[in-house]
Amino acid sequence: MEYVALDAQVGDLSGVLDPTRYLELLPSIADDLPPGAQAFAADADHYDFRSKRCVKDLELQLVRGVDTGDDEVEIQLRHNCWKHDADLVIHYTGVSDVSVRTPEAEVEADDWTNLGAVILDEILPHKMGCGHELAFWNGTLTVICHDLLATWTDVNCSPES
Repeated sequence: MEYVALDAQVGDLSGVLDPTRYLELLPSIADDLPPGAQAFAADADHYDFRSKRCVKDLELQLVRGVDTGDDEVEIQLRHNCWKHDADLVIHYTGVSDVSVRTPEAEVEADDWTNLGAVILDEILPHKMGCGHELAFWNGTLTVICHDLLATWTDVNCSPES
C-alpha cells in the first residue's frame, strides 16, 4: 500500500490501521479514477471501521475469470455477521494484470481463498484506469483494470447463518 498505513504508530501503540493519508489524498485524485472506482473509493462507509459497509474483515470467497483469457475478473468477499450485513462483489473490466502475493511468494489461483480477512484496500489511478490493492492478513491481491463495479448484496445474519 502506498498511502494506507497497515502498521502505523499512534503514541505508544503500534500496528494501527490508518487510512488517513489515503483519505486526505483521495479528493485530489478522485477525478483521475474511473467512475466505478471513484464511487467505491469515495463511499463514506468504505473506511469507517464501525460501518457495516467497511471492507475490513471481509473474507475472500472466490476469484473468477483470471485464467479464462477474458479481460473481466470478479472477486466475491463474504461478510462476517458480527460486523457486516452484506457480501461484496467487485467486478473488474478491462483487466490487464492480476497478482497475488504472500510473504513467501506469488501463489496459485487455488490458494487465493487462504489469504484470510481483508485488512484494508487502496484504489489509485493507473495509466490503464486504476489499480486496486487489497491487503489481507496472509497476502495481497492487486488488480489493474479499466474500471470496477462494487456491489453489496444483503445477507441474512440470523443465528442460523
